[in-house]
Amino acid sequence: MYLFSNTNSIKHYLYSVVNTTVMRNLKFLLASVGVAASLHSSAQDLNEAYNLSNTTPQGTARSIGFGGALGSIGGDFSSISVNPAGLGVYRTSELSFTPSLKINFASSTFQGGTRDDNNVRATINNFGVVFTEAPKGIRYDRRAWKAVSFAIGMNRVADFNHDYSYDGTNYSSSASLAFEADANAYPGAITPGTLAYTGVHSGIISISGLNYYTAVPFAGGIEQRNVIRERGGINEYVFSLGGNYKERLLLGVTLGVPSIKYYRNSDYTETILASNNYNPGHFQTFTYNNQLNITGTGANLKIGAIYKVADFFRIGAAFHTPTLYNLSEVTDYGINSVVNNVHYAVSTANYLPQNRFDYSFVSPFKSVVSASLILKKLGFITADLEYVDYSTMRFYYPDGFNENTGISYKTEADQMNQSVSATYQSAANLRVGAEIKLTKYLMIRGGAGYYGNPYKTGTPMERIDVSAGLGFRSKNFFADFGMVNSMYKFGEQAYSEVNYNYVATANTNALPPVATVGNSINNIAMTIGVKF
Repeated sequence: MYLFSNTNSIKHYLYSVVNTTVMRNLKFLLASVGVAASLHSSAQDLNEAYNLSNTTPQGTARSIGFGGALGSIGGDFSSISVNPAGLGVYRTSELSFTPSLKINFASSTFQGGTRDDNNVRATINNFGVVFTEAPKGIRYDRRAWKAVSFAIGMNRVADFNHDYSYDGTNYSSSASLAFEADANAYPGAITPGTLAYTGVHSGIISISGLNYYTAVPFAGGIEQRNVIRERGGINEYVFSLGGNYKERLLLGVTLGVPSIKYYRNSDYTETILASNNYNPGHFQTFTYNNQLNITGTGANLKIGAIYKVADFFRIGAAFHTPTLYNLSEVTDYGINSVVNNVHYAVSTANYLPQNRFDYSFVSPFKSVVSASLILKKLGFITADLEYVDYSTMRFYYPDGFNENTGISYKTEADQMNQSVSATYQSAANLRVGAEIKLTKYLMIRGGAGYYGNPYKTGTPMERIDVSAGLGFRSKNFFADFGMVNSMYKFGEQAYSEVNYNYVATANTNALPPVATVGNSINNIAMTIGVKF
């Protein structure tokens, strides 16, 4: 049983795995981004799988401007992370760099309360260099390969910078019920690292006779608040080779090495209402703090082709192998509470063990088909259709026996992967865009994207992107400006339903309330580049 669940900034949803053997693991489910924290293995989070797999190139400002529909256009460093055959478009070498500003807004409703949050962060979307060898004159006529390019650099493919919060009043349930259920399920094993231990030593769980009870008088009314701050992202370092065969067939391959850094701090608080007259335990407040750090690297391969059906029409196709990640998660957690005017502090700084878990994760494969209409001196119109089967995501845990759950890590991984298959489905993502030349040197861009629902059950999560941009091109220099607004909503429970077979408190079978969080994620970028 998972106690708290908070989904990630770019895509957040709650899917709890109800199993009494994992009630011993004090977990937060993440979202953003989102990724999970637990006492023994924070890898066990369905949302973590989705956030590692839901990647979208956020590289150059040019690509952002026309919606990231790069599959058959090429000639842009971001295309290396979509269809590496786009390298075959290059005729000169180039160096590019893209700083960006992420401006994110969140508006949450929960139990009659509304909260607004915002977050502004500066990041680097892209840097890279393309080395191109393109023969001219007689050499061009004699050679079948009209150009060959090698590229190395970085594209940002996920961003986890996100702040959101929600609060409201509740008369039907409390997160402390998970502590109560854990204590009653394992009365002889109140040991550090369990919900029972944390609850008893923070004063929010008391004992009467043979049973443990929550000290939180939620039936009389409590205020619940959850405040989440997330930071980090996934940067993919790319090594790519591509070429142009007889001005008809473009081929390319990319070795991708994604690097993930993720930090999350969440504070979940329950406080008794002033109007609450039923308080036999003299409970006043508690705050559960969870800090999670995830780091790791992976590897994948992308292969692609673009075929020029005619001078005005191109088609493209690319295949991305699954990414194999090796990840490490470190969790710090604890409770600060005030019960009967006594302050308690139970955390990894004193009584609780810090938790680290190392494991592997495999993301799903991706396939992309594309088409572009080239309008010569006017510009182009382009579209990508991407297919991702999220049900194929898989966790791999180290060999050994988990002392906290009483089962092997292999069995836990099998159970988790079964939950992944039962929760997720395949999704189709559509990106469209256009570039129009205003003058010889100046162009305007626009685009849109639709990202399909990855979940089989629960509230659908679909994302809509709208983008625009400007570009300047000269013989040896270029500068681009692009921005994209991503809009989506998600539903989240601050904590999940407990196993009521182990809850001694009466009238506690109500489901936890759901918060609705609406998000507006803005990525504003500028690319500066030189050709040589």
